Amino acid sequence: MNAYLVVVDTLADWEIGYLTAELHGRRFFANPLAEFSFRRVGLSGAAVTSMGGTTHVPDVALADLALEAGDVLILPGSERWDQPELRPVLEFARDALDAGHYVAAICGAVDGLASVGALDQRRHTSNDLGFLKQACPSYRGEKLYRQEPAVRGDNLLTASGLAPLEFSAEVLKMLKVWRPETIRAWYQLHKTRKERWYHALVASMGPQGG
Repeated sequence: MNAYLVVVDTLADWEIGYLTAELHGRRFFANPLAEFSFRRVGLSGAAVTSMGGTTHVPDVALADLALEAGDVLILPGSERWDQPELRPVLEFARDALDAGHYVAAICGAVDGLASVGALDQRRHTSNDLGFLKQACPSYRGEKLYRQEPAVRGDNLLTASGLAPLEFSAEVLKMLKVWRPETIRAWYQLHKTRKERWYHALVASMGPQGG
C-alpha cells in the first residue's frame, strides 16, 4: 500500500501538513512496521517550490507511476492546476478513478479534476460551486455537489481548501493504516482541543481485545 503526493509549483503547504507529518512519522499507525510507503510524484524529477518556499523533490515521475490496489493518489491545492502543463496529471487521476483507484483532491486540484470530467459522475465538493461552474464550463456534476467540508464519492475524496483536517482524516480512512477509533480521536482532538480526546487517542493505541 502506498500514498502518492503529487508535488507541483505553488503547492499549498497547509492543506497537506497534517497528512504528510502523520504518514511520514507513522506515530499513530496501527502497525508501525506495515508495508507502506509515502512518496512524492512530479511531472518529472525536477524539484518544485511550495507557496511556503519549501522545496519538494519528486521520488517518482508521473510517467513511471503505476498504482496498485489500495494506493491513494493525493492532489494538493496549487495556483497552477489550470495550466496546460498539469493536464497530464489530471488526466492520470481521472483515468485512475475510472480504473477503481483512490484519488484525494483538495482546493484547486478539485477544480482541475472538474476540468477533465472527473466530477461529473461522482459525489464531490469544492471551495465554491459558483466558482467551479465558472472556472470549468464543461463541468456537469452539479447534481452530485455537496456543500460540506470534505466529501467521499466512492473512490474519490474532495475537500475545500479550508478543510485540511477533514481532508486528512478522510485520506487516513482510505489508507486504513490507522484504527478507526484512532482517526476519530485524532480528528476530535484537533477539532475541539478537548482533553478527553487526547486520552481517547492514547487509549486507541493500546492492545485490541480478541
